[in-house]
Amino acid sequence: MKAATGELNLTVITLIAIAAVIGFFWLMWPQIQNAISSQWSNISSNAPGSGMIISLIK
Repeated sequence: MKAATGELNLTVITLIAIAAVIGFFWLMWPQIQNAISSQWSNISSNAPGSGMIISLIK
């Protein structure tokens, strides 16, 4: 019976940890998405200094 109780406790702890990680990303996703979008627009523009990598080797 002790082993079953221990496994139940580990299962509950695992589920709580997974829920905490999902909750964190759920709350932070709008900020992460905005940061990705702003960086993506900087990379896709051709303006000087916009973060575009240019090869200097000819």
